[in-house]
Amino acid sequence: MNKLDRVSLIRKRLNELYPNPPIPLNHHDEFTLLIAVLLSAQSTDKKVNEITPALFKKANTPLDMQKLGEREIQSSIRQIGLSRQKAKNIANLSKILIEKFKGKVPCNFKDLESLPGVGHKTASVVLSQAFGFQTFPVDTHIHRLAQRWGLSKGKNVLQTEKDLKAIFPESEWNKLHLQIIFYGREHCTARGCDGRVCSICKELYPNRCKPIICKKA
Repeated sequence: MNKLDRVSLIRKRLNELYPNPPIPLNHHDEFTLLIAVLLSAQSTDKKVNEITPALFKKANTPLDMQKLGEREIQSSIRQIGLSRQKAKNIANLSKILIEKFKGKVPCNFKDLESLPGVGHKTASVVLSQAFGFQTFPVDTHIHRLAQRWGLSKGKNVLQTEKDLKAIFPESEWNKLHLQIIFYGREHCTARGCDGRVCSICKELYPNRCKPIICKKA
């Protein structure tokens, strides 16, 4: 099976499993999505969704978040990993949004990535899920599956993103991003599959004998 055949099969199977994948992080608007995505770094979406309702009840706009202050923000997110740094970033980016962007979340990579704590992946997720731009955010699940499925040999998430964008239709990037994440969490997990166990891996490579040792992102 060549790469084009693998891509076709992957699209078919993911559409069967996840025809309308939901956005996993609960949010109300562009700002609350930005905060939720920032909090999700080195944490789970489940944990983020557990703590954000109380945080957003206190502050769900840049102005209210700035008024809340770094110490109170950290108190509200203390169950999340790296809470001190994340609280500092949230307080600072809220201030910047007010002073530089009139309280609005910018809708381009350059401005988003200029905000404290916002890297390329976070910016990609916000542009995709808040503004509808076709991006292809690559997290550890997608990076892992791209290697197991023979779609990329990228040594980092940026190279994997480039490889995936080259082989999948742009109109499907946002949906595929979510579909692959859900599949990676539920079926082709870091410990539950080594490239020979889950249904898609077995269908793509029925004769594969050796486990795939994935390069860390």
